[in-house]
Amino acid sequence: MEHRHRVVLLAGPSGSGKSYIAQRTGLPVLCLDDFYKDGDDPTCPRRNGQVDWESPLSWDADSAVDTIARLARDGKAEVPVYAIGADRRVATRPFEVTGSSFFVAEGIFAAEIVAECRRRDLLAGAYALRRPRGATFVRRLARDLSEQRKAPQVLIRRGVALLRAEPAVLRRQTGLGAEAARAGEVLRRVARLAGHPHQHQ
Repeated sequence: MEHRHRVVLLAGPSGSGKSYIAQRTGLPVLCLDDFYKDGDDPTCPRRNGQVDWESPLSWDADSAVDTIARLARDGKAEVPVYAIGADRRVATRPFEVTGSSFFVAEGIFAAEIVAECRRRDLLAGAYALRRPRGATFVRRLARDLSEQRKAPQVLIRRGVALLRAEPAVLRRQTGLGAEAARAGEVLRRVARLAGHPHQHQ
């Protein structure tokens, strides 16, 4: 019988700790941020002459879902490697889902593909990570500054804008079918799903 895997989608506002929580599940983790479009892609949305990276239209949802479907079917796929500083894909790498019937796909736009993953029977669960807004702001700014993603004044301005937008982001993600949950609850749900009921209590 064909071995089949299913995906847990993990959304949440920028800097809410999606990557960290995804890693803590112990499952293979697909980074959905690697599916951003290249900065010079003519289909990218623009605001004030700059690419609007907060818009889902800056992200290649079709490619993300096709990759998830391939992983669900075959257990392996080639996935893009995206350099945020360069605003483009710079390589691909092999990604395998080994030793588990489930894997996590995390990213700010994960909720955008909940309906399509459900329609294709790929979905095991979908969550939007909810954290206190101040903690998210500090975490995001520290991460972005340490990774030198953009100039500091750009990062601070963006951080304040994202702080204000955070409730709307969560409303959108839950409206798309992701369940708002705190980190501990996400870990408990995924542990039960994967058959490890005593982990992460």
